[in-house]
Amino acid sequence: MPGITTPLRERKSRRPTGLPNPPMIVLCGPEKCGKSHEAARGTGSDLIGIAFWIEIGGSEGTADYYGRVPGANYEIVPHDGSYQDILDAIRWAVHQPQRVAGKPNMIVIDNGSNLWDMISDEQALFARRRAVNKAQESRRRAPSLDDPVVVDPDLWNRAKDRWGEILWMLRRHAGPVVMIARQEVVTAFENDKPTRNTTRKIKAEKNLPAAVDAIVEMRGIGDAYLTGVRTLHWDVKPGDTVRFEDFSIDALLRRMGFEEAATHRQVTESRPEAYLDEQQPTQPQRAQQRPADNELTGPKAAALIKKALEDPTNPEMALQGIREEWGIRTLQQLPTESRLGKMSADALIARSLAYIKAQAEKRQQGAGDQQRGEATGTDDGQGETTSTPPATVEQDKAREHRETPPESSAPVPPTPEQEPPAEGATPPPPDPQAEELPSAETPEDTSAAEEPQDIPARPAARRAPRKKPNDPTEIARQALLDEAEVQARLKFTTRRDLLQPIYANGEPGLAQLRDFVQGQRAEVIALLEENDQPVLADVYRRAPMPDLGLAKKFAPYFDSAPAGQ
Repeated sequence: MPGITTPLRERKSRRPTGLPNPPMIVLCGPEKCGKSHEAARGTGSDLIGIAFWIEIGGSEGTADYYGRVPGANYEIVPHDGSYQDILDAIRWAVHQPQRVAGKPNMIVIDNGSNLWDMISDEQALFARRRAVNKAQESRRRAPSLDDPVVVDPDLWNRAKDRWGEILWMLRRHAGPVVMIARQEVVTAFENDKPTRNTTRKIKAEKNLPAAVDAIVEMRGIGDAYLTGVRTLHWDVKPGDTVRFEDFSIDALLRRMGFEEAATHRQVTESRPEAYLDEQQPTQPQRAQQRPADNELTGPKAAALIKKALEDPTNPEMALQGIREEWGIRTLQQLPTESRLGKMSADALIARSLAYIKAQAEKRQQGAGDQQRGEATGTDDGQGETTSTPPATVEQDKAREHRETPPESSAPVPPTPEQEPPAEGATPPPPDPQAEELPSAETPEDTSAAEEPQDIPARPAARRAPRKKPNDPTEIARQALLDEAEVQARLKFTTRRDLLQPIYANGEPGLAQLRDFVQGQRAEVIALLEENDQPVLADVYRRAPMPDLGLAKKFAPYFDSAPAGQ
């Protein structure tokens, strides 16, 4: 099939480094042949900083006991036994400081066979639940526990994906990985037909031998055989089984050239999901595919916003519906004109939402006398003012839109921009020059007006505003803290450690917190792309600052199986 011949981007070739990767080793054999014992002894190698031991399956339970093995030096990483927590335990181990005393760390998985059994059992349970649901939909008898249930091929593909996620994470580790696995004697097949001969097979996903750098069979204590290795430091013929005299993990690492290994595993992962991205038309293409009579223009967007504001039931939901139908990016590119001047359709929606919220708060608070009393700092509504200390710098940053000239102490009539809109016109929201988010409904890059302030406050006789549950400033701060929590989890740290630089001198202002969180986005997006999550990375790249729903967007990634599994 003909195609283009010009490269789509500039590339630069490089020479090979000649350095081996940190090895992934499978230590396999029948039960009670000394696999875990050898792994524990290998954690004491002077090539290793410290080892992290992740025990999967409680049938053996030797992680604590084998700490008594002479020379053993490892720490146990706990988990709750679920796939997601096991995967997160591996993430945690990979994210630990890569070198201790200048030496890389080791990860021990004990054992991989139990992990594959668990993943297979998951799909068997899912297949049974699927059969029960189908029976209920067709009003047939649901299968009992004695009835066999077929695990469909798509479920086995899901199991392979979940297994591949484990290996993918282990390949991110900058040191050696030792996976213990059981080995079984099975009937040998020839041309897909069973023979009288037998062979040894690792009880795990069948592609595991191809994914690792060395396979060592333990046929008894001290009786080790090297059945496969990927190395140029050792003269071993491919396909040969070589007896390994005086076997130890330390000896194997040295003979594989681990002392001069690269600091990170040099690998370029395949990205099959990129094909789906190729099928998605770009934004200009989607605009071209839309019929001309349905194309959204600036005047049409203004008319839609006006109609939504006149909605007698729920204008707020009607405005949000415009965003959902046309998309924030499309609305940001459409210029509109109103009494506030020229702005994008999305900005006009944001200010309209702020106006609706301000009017609702006015109705809840009642007459304007109470608002006027709070703004001037009266303590009982009788006109007596209280003297309070000046606002701090951080408070000034969060409430800079409330500042008024010092000599202004009398009420000021509301400006035309603060009056309710005339019938048939798009209502202008308050304070278009604010920087922070006005409410939970405003997304990315919108102004940060809190509520309309018709009466300025006296700077020297102003009481510090009390935090309210629906205070827009607190809502914005909480959204930024939630985003920092997402960033911390993706970077395998805690929110406290992530925000430590800006909390050194006390609680930071809203603007300082926003700038810091926004500065972390590029690194987090790069991590998502590195972790084969391009769709989630693109969602985060488009997320507003702050995004009130960001935690919900990342919940499936953190709390459930990865997409497609």
